[in-house]
Amino acid sequence: MDLNALGACFATSACVVTQTTSGLIVGMLLFLVAAGVTLIFGVLKVVNFAHGTFYMLGGYVAYTALGVTGSYAVAVLAGALSMAAFGVAFERALISRVYGSNVLMQLLICYAVVLIFDDLVKIIWGPEFHAMGMPPAFQVPPLFIAGGVVPPFYAVLIGIAALIAVILGLGLSMTRLGKTVRAAAINAQMVSALGVNTTLLFTIVFAIGGGLAGLAGALAAPVRSLSPGMGFSVLIESFIVTVIGGMGSIPGALVSALLIGLVRGFGTIGFPQFTDGLIYIVMIAILLLRPQGLFGRRL
Repeated sequence: MDLNALGACFATSACVVTQTTSGLIVGMLLFLVAAGVTLIFGVLKVVNFAHGTFYMLGGYVAYTALGVTGSYAVAVLAGALSMAAFGVAFERALISRVYGSNVLMQLLICYAVVLIFDDLVKIIWGPEFHAMGMPPAFQVPPLFIAGGVVPPFYAVLIGIAALIAVILGLGLSMTRLGKTVRAAAINAQMVSALGVNTTLLFTIVFAIGGGLAGLAGALAAPVRSLSPGMGFSVLIESFIVTVIGGMGSIPGALVSALLIGLVRGFGTIGFPQFTDGLIYIVMIAILLLRPQGLFGRRL
C-alpha cells in the first residue's frame, strides 16, 4: 500500500488524466463484455459462463483478419460479426436445450465449451502469446491533456465503446425490437402469446451479446496480448460488473464497469499488489448496501 503515491497522483493533473484514461479503457471494454452478459441474463435468464470465450475468439479472429486484409477496421468488424454468428450457433445448438433447467446444467455446458475452445485455439493459433501490434493509423504522437498522456488509440476506443453504449441504450428504449426485448425480459410467455416469435428473439439477443463480446476482444487486441484462456479473467470481471450494476441492467453495467475501471486505474498507484482485492472489496461493500446492485430491482 502506497497512499503517499496515490495522494501525489491526485495532486497532479497529469497523473489524474493518465490514470483516468487507463481506467476508462478498462471500464469501457468491460462494459462491452458485461453488456452481453447482462442482456442475455435479463431476457433469457441464462448466466453465460462461456461469454469470455466469445471475447477471446473475437480477438483471435481480428488478429487473423488483420493479417489477411491489413485493415484494422475490417478486423474489428470480422471479430464482432463472427462472434455474433457464433452466438447464434451456440444458442441454437446448446443453450436453447437447457432453458429453464438447473443452473448447474447451464454451467456444465458453458464450461465444456470454454475448455473445448481453449484447446482449439491452441491447435489453430498455437499455445504461445500473440500480439496484434498497434495499427499504422494510430502510430502517431500522443495527445497531451492537462499534462497527461492520452494515446489516440485509447481515445478512439473510449469513443467507440461510448457510442455503442448510447446505441444500445436508445435501441432498447426507443425501437420496437428493444421494447419487445424488454417485455420478454419481464414475461416471455406473454410476449409469445401476443404472436412474437420468441425463439427468433432469443437468438437475436444471443447474437447481440456475442457480437459485443467479440467487438471488445477485437478492440482490445492491439493493446493486450492474445493467449488461450484469456477470456477467463475478463469473464470474472464482467460478472463482477453485472452483479454490482444489477443483473439485467444495461445502465448499471455501464456505471459499474466505469467504477471498476477507475478503481483499477488508480488502484495500481496506491495498491499495486492489492488491486484485484480492492475491486472485490468495492463489490462486497456495494452489495452489502444494495444486495440487488446499483440499478437492480428489489425482488
